[in-house]
Amino acid sequence: MTVMEQRGAYRPTPPPAWQPRTDPAPLLPDAEPYRVLGTGRADAADPELLCRLYAELVKGRRYNAQATALTKQGRLAVYPSSTGQEACEVAAALVLEEQDWLFPSYRDTLAVVARGVDPVETLTLLRGDRHTGYDPREHRVAPLSTPLATQLPHAVGLAHAARLKGDDVVALAMVGDGGTSEGDFHEALNFAAVWRAPVVFLVQNNGFAISVPLAKQTAAPSLAHKAVGYGMPGRLVDGNDAAAVHEVLADAVRHARAGGGPTLVEAITYRVEAHTNADDATRYRGDAEVETWKGHDPVALLEQELTRRGLLDDDRIAAVRQDAETMAADLRARMNQDPVLDPMDLFAHVYAEPTSQLLEQREQLRAELAAEAESEAGPGAGSGPGGTQR
Repeated sequence: MTVMEQRGAYRPTPPPAWQPRTDPAPLLPDAEPYRVLGTGRADAADPELLCRLYAELVKGRRYNAQATALTKQGRLAVYPSSTGQEACEVAAALVLEEQDWLFPSYRDTLAVVARGVDPVETLTLLRGDRHTGYDPREHRVAPLSTPLATQLPHAVGLAHAARLKGDDVVALAMVGDGGTSEGDFHEALNFAAVWRAPVVFLVQNNGFAISVPLAKQTAAPSLAHKAVGYGMPGRLVDGNDAAAVHEVLADAVRHARAGGGPTLVEAITYRVEAHTNADDATRYRGDAEVETWKGHDPVALLEQELTRRGLLDDDRIAAVRQDAETMAADLRARMNQDPVLDPMDLFAHVYAEPTSQLLEQREQLRAELAAEAESEAGPGAGSGPGGTQR
């Protein structure tokens, strides 16, 4: 007797005709990245917004250069430059309202600064300090995430919780193309779509996950096509076109805020500099490729458009660049000041209530520091002839 022949055995009925749960067509991205600059759409772009984007792009380019120089001076432990990707960074920050949250990756320092975080505090983590460097709640910016894609489930959780509470909050989570190969990416998009969480995922496809080209990561037509597998819209945009990135992200944020659920946006851009100051990019890509992308520079593209429309002249360009130099000088001066660190702070923010092991370690360190200080002071520093009683 087979299992199916046993009394009371489950006998499935024939399945109904299969129908897709949702129509996939509206979820699919366009065949080509969406563009504004250099097209007929440019004339309709808000001139005030374009000027603000330009000023932030110029400052961002200078910020990248200054931070990279600081690594060579030993003032930063590491810096992942976003030169060439400034349009994505700035647009991501500017589309959000005050109550919204930004969830950046380690390369997204420009977005953090454009969101209003102090430029020096933004670099604290990359300086080698264990702290974030800034209060995430003050500007609603999550800590820079060094592990790939781990910030994405956090963004979904925060957005879902905000919706349950009735708060008008949208989360924008940034990740690189390499992060889309992580399990956290799948989990975040799956939950976001099922819960219809008000979150926008921005993938900055800069061509390489360190040294691994995109073609060795995925066989998908584009990363934006992955959206349909989760049941959310996918958008493809020219990541070096600041106006286009801002427009696409603004549409996605409005969609999320209105209860429409998440959107996956893939911005096609390029990392002009090496992965970090510790990387030798010449080992996996040629100079000709880099030079080709420099011809599609986000700062130059916007500068050309503003000049064409009579919104930018030599004096205005000089003023914007001077503002960037002032920012860089202030960053340089403040980063050249050694921070005052208290070793006992190591134990301050580990647990709400310190464990017995943590208290034991704290007292051990306190004793070691006291012994070290006494040793450095020398025998004359204690009680006795010529010394001072402690």
